[in-house]
Amino acid sequence: MPTILITGCSSGFGLETARHFLAEGWTVIATMRTPRADLLPASDRLTILPLDVTDPDSIAAAVEAAGEIDVLVNNAGIGWLNAVEGTPIDVVRDLFETNTIGTIAMIQAVLPQFRARRSGVIVNVTSSVTLKSYDLLSVYTASKAAVNALTEVMALELAAFGIRSHVVLPGQAPGTAFSATARDRLAQAGGFPDPYADMIQGVFARLASGNDDEKTRSEDVAGAIWRVATDPATPMRVPAGADAVALFNS
Repeated sequence: MPTILITGCSSGFGLETARHFLAEGWTVIATMRTPRADLLPASDRLTILPLDVTDPDSIAAAVEAAGEIDVLVNNAGIGWLNAVEGTPIDVVRDLFETNTIGTIAMIQAVLPQFRARRSGVIVNVTSSVTLKSYDLLSVYTASKAAVNALTEVMALELAAFGIRSHVVLPGQAPGTAFSATARDRLAQAGGFPDPYADMIQGVFARLASGNDDEKTRSEDVAGAIWRVATDPATPMRVPAGADAVALFNS
């Protein structure tokens, strides 16, 4: 069976994607910053590896240990919610190091084997916030929009080698840890600037509104990644989740 390597499998989209592909009989390389064997069902088709996508040595070790793979899913990422004025430059660097540069580094690490075999699929998980502008998501959106643009051009570069490149665009996912981790990171960085208080209240009200059934579940993202991995006719951009699909089609 084919082999898939997924980054960021400790929770949310990555964890559900690993479960999905295992259930479908694939060989799964699930990577996490801090590996936990208890998160996924035991299987002789499962390998859990440590991986920090901001560390070149960690990337090299994980790719070597994984061996030959057929699909790379770049899912590892960090969230952030604040105005540009309230985003410290070290946070900007962290966001781009993980969300953008880490994605590029993983792609560079697997491309030689894909090119040699003239086959392979690269799936970059970005966000539907790149489809519509939202207050307080400027820097996060920039880090994800860069990956969208990268993937579009990379698809042209790699088509001659039989390699496919796609982006999956999830919507708001209340069932994941995105909001909680973003708020923790915000608190550590000093919070919001006072002049943005009214805007902040409006954003939090918007995030809390709506029916969760109309938002994105981790299963939606895993299903979209499955579609990309198994159907060569899949479009380059694939929305995942009811809200993402609505934005995509608007």
